[in-house]
Amino acid sequence: MAIVKSKLLKKLSENYPNFLKKDLNKFADIILDEIKATLKRGERVELRGFGVFSTRNQKESIRRNPKNGEKVLVKKKKVI
Repeated sequence: MAIVKSKLLKKLSENYPNFLKKDLNKFADIILDEIKATLKRGERVELRGFGVFSTRNQKESIRRNPKNGEKVLVKKKKVI
């Protein structure tokens, strides 16, 4: 399940009406930046009741372009 930042901010503002929206936005930015930095270091992030994020290496593979069926080489990469 994917979550959009705007929906996350809306839910936070509903649950915490005493906080200003700009403060909640700054809070969300700080948290998301820390998650990104942790994943870049190759570490695992666990937020209880929300989710677990980790990176792994995806092997190089040959796949198909769904538009024209042409074979495409996808190089190895890190995925979340």
